[in-house]
Amino acid sequence: MARLSALAVLIIWISFILVARGSARATLSPFDIAWLRFAFSGLVVLPLAWHFRHTWLPGLASGVDVAAAPRVAWQRALALGLTGGVGYSLLAYSGFFLAPAAHAAVLLPGSLPLWSTLGALLLLGERLTWPRVAGLALILAGGAAVAGASLLEALGGEGTWRGDLLFITASMTWALYGVLCRRWRVGALQATAAVALVALVLVVPVYALAVVAGAMQSRLGHAPLGELAFQAVYQGGLAMLVAGVAFTKVVAHYGPVRTTMFTAIVPPLAALAAVPVLGEPLAASALLGLACVTLGLLVGSGAVDWRRLAPGAAR
Repeated sequence: MARLSALAVLIIWISFILVARGSARATLSPFDIAWLRFAFSGLVVLPLAWHFRHTWLPGLASGVDVAAAPRVAWQRALALGLTGGVGYSLLAYSGFFLAPAAHAAVLLPGSLPLWSTLGALLLLGERLTWPRVAGLALILAGGAAVAGASLLEALGGEGTWRGDLLFITASMTWALYGVLCRRWRVGALQATAAVALVALVLVVPVYALAVVAGAMQSRLGHAPLGELAFQAVYQGGLAMLVAGVAFTKVVAHYGPVRTTMFTAIVPPLAALAAVPVLGEPLAASALLGLACVTLGLLVGSGAVDWRRLAPGAAR
């Protein structure tokens, strides 16, 4: 089951980068897309969460004293919802409107092991191994290649660096979500329900009121029905609910660091697919970043022996 969940995560993550970047050329704004994501997923989960309210909510407070369990459960639900739902989605969608898919491939799933490892060190007490250190160094070099090029472009007035910064921050929030799920031993269904419900309560009504009051602009009323339906079902159904459950299952089985290490296939495939699908050429800095990140993920996961990469290593 863990392997099937991992395969689902890989497929959805690759398509997510392409769909989200392609959405930047359509009608909707980043907040519109996030609103559809949260509204659809929340309305799907709400009746199920109510029906199973006596089981899923206590599951968020595993190992906690009975008297404090209700309060802790809601606190954890809020933390998971803000990291894995509201924070990640708003940051990532905004980034896609400013930076190309290749940058997202390197800085979203590509840098995830770096932040997951840092979170696991601080919150889970996990130890670093030399393969992970070598892998993380390569990932850091790949991220620096992409971000550094964006900063140089910023001197000429380009704004790609802002998208890169949003991708990095989104990756941090998703990494924290995965680490918290492991630390609190939250099941896949409980975690996904928490994310969907918190986003439904915090974002959907607030954004709607802000649009009605004129505080924010929305293009929901200008988008074709097909675009609205696709974004709601894909972003809310597949990218949030299906991928959310699958990712949490994989984290529970492999741990947050190993989970993000096996996603080595996501950055290169997403970046390469963006060339024919989105018509986005790969810059030299993006190619260098992809090579470093992919190699780092392979080394960190143990798929490649890092000692054989050293100069003078025995052949």
